[in-house]
Amino acid sequence: MRVDAGLAKLLGLSRTAVAAIADSDDVLVDGRVVGKSDRLTAGAMLEITLPAPPQPVTVQAIPVEGLKVIHEDDDIIVVDKPVGVAVHPSPGWTGPTVVGGLAAAGHRVATSGAAERQGVVHRLDVGTTGVMVVAKSESAYSALKHAFKERTVDKVYHAIVQGHPDPIKGTIDAPIDRHPKHDYKFAVMNSGKPSITHYEVMEAFRAASLVEVHLETGRTHQIRVHFSALHHPCVGDLTYGADPTLSKRLGVSRQWLHAHQLGFHHPADGQWVTFTSEYPDDLAQALEKLRDEG
Repeated sequence: MRVDAGLAKLLGLSRTAVAAIADSDDVLVDGRVVGKSDRLTAGAMLEITLPAPPQPVTVQAIPVEGLKVIHEDDDIIVVDKPVGVAVHPSPGWTGPTVVGGLAAAGHRVATSGAAERQGVVHRLDVGTTGVMVVAKSESAYSALKHAFKERTVDKVYHAIVQGHPDPIKGTIDAPIDRHPKHDYKFAVMNSGKPSITHYEVMEAFRAASLVEVHLETGRTHQIRVHFSALHHPCVGDLTYGADPTLSKRLGVSRQWLHAHQLGFHHPADGQWVTFTSEYPDDLAQALEKLRDEG
């Protein structure tokens, strides 16, 4: 087995992380420095020097342009997340975050959870816009985490996908795992976690379709991966195989995917509440162009 593949299995690290260790001459086999593409042999003495652990990520209270508060009470704060904003800080991310924007605006959130993502009960991709909820009270954090785990939250997305899904209403039930070759991507794989996406075509155009999506599970990149696997990637999603010519024609520089509606039992009284987010300008303009084309 190759060094990067073997060490990834042994250490539980990504192949990218293992490759970086090997590139730093920190992997020795029988006392000899080896590269990531060299081979491991049975009975050899393997020595690995692991890098120092990363420094903890902290929340920077920095205002976020376009971050709107849809609803706030003693237990929750519901926001409309703009494009280009991560939900919380992470290694390697230097851009704006939802939690940092809320802190800068003086909003208090729950202290439950890791320091860099306190109050966060679910996430949206950096390139995905729309509605999301953050817990303010500790009881709300526990209740919402449980609700997302038990799949009692109604998560409704709108997406424009290339072509015309057949059937026009259906369910995609396909496990998702990290891509075997590209750590920044995910893929449908037998080894993955169960992932279920329900969809229905709302409008059909010559080159694409507007679909409403209900997520039963919430895997990273789930909608993007599932529609890409059907050969109907989200318009603008070049990472998952979208046509760059169509994306350019519609003026879309990221995936046409929007968290349109979020419904859940309010953690304070159990009453069902629903919050919606309208399309941002870039997505709305692309949709109008498709309608104009017929």
